Amino acid sequence: MKIERGMSAYVSGGGSGIGRGISLALAARGVNVGVADIRESDAAETARQITSAGGKAIPLPVDVSDASSVEAAADHIEGTFGPVSIVCNNAGVAMHGVPLHEIEMSDWDWAIGVNVYGVIHGIRSFVPRLLDRGGPTHMVNTASIGGFQVNPNFLTGAYSMTKYAVVALSEALRNELADTTVGISVLAPAAVDTGIHLSERSRPERLGGAYVRPQNHFMGDLIKGSARPEAIGERVAQAIEDEDFYIFTHPETEEWLDRRQASIREAFAKARQAGAGSMAAE
Repeated sequence: MKIERGMSAYVSGGGSGIGRGISLALAARGVNVGVADIRESDAAETARQITSAGGKAIPLPVDVSDASSVEAAADHIEGTFGPVSIVCNNAGVAMHGVPLHEIEMSDWDWAIGVNVYGVIHGIRSFVPRLLDRGGPTHMVNTASIGGFQVNPNFLTGAYSMTKYAVVALSEALRNELADTTVGISVLAPAAVDTGIHLSERSRPERLGGAYVRPQNHFMGDLIKGSARPEAIGERVAQAIEDEDFYIFTHPETEEWLDRRQASIREAFAKARQAGAGSMAAE
């Protein structure tokens, strides 16, 4: 799909990090951007950077865990800029540093609400609009390299669980929309220099409100000085034009997936030795 000047886009989590990088990259190509973020001041800053550079953008206070908030944003963008052609379900929060059995239910609700339901709400609000739009359109869902493997060195299982779900949702969408003009991509970055380790400051009141979660903060040191969000945004914009489905950003992480695949192949080899297939057929 060729990104054309005058197209309209929705970018959730657009107030900072990868979302800001995507917003700036799209705006540089002449796209009018609806910058959605639960932190309205952050969304306003991204929009200011875009308009200062001669582009068009509007900041939108959006809680992606709330379906009505996403739907209202869709209406607002289309009422301002016309039909949306590009949708980036990018908002996400960290849930690191605690064993799965010790994570509070309020934290499960928050992580699943943003990382999984945020994408689901984007799908429900925008896919019908993209289908009605006619002509090429595109949706990008932000997962993580953690959506393809669980890193054994960190307690990030809850986060990876939500990102595995984003990969599955995206693969299902690709299958379901294969005969349409709606393209689908899933973004799977590794370390990017963002503020995701501080995401608890954005927890909405209905899910417990802002708080300090020091278990996340080790990630700040790990990602400091890593890939820049602007570079990821450029990678995403190019992937939309190239109609790439998987968008990987860190080639060195391929070996992480190779290790997982090796263990899967080993398990299948044991299944063959055990004759599991013939047992299942019986």
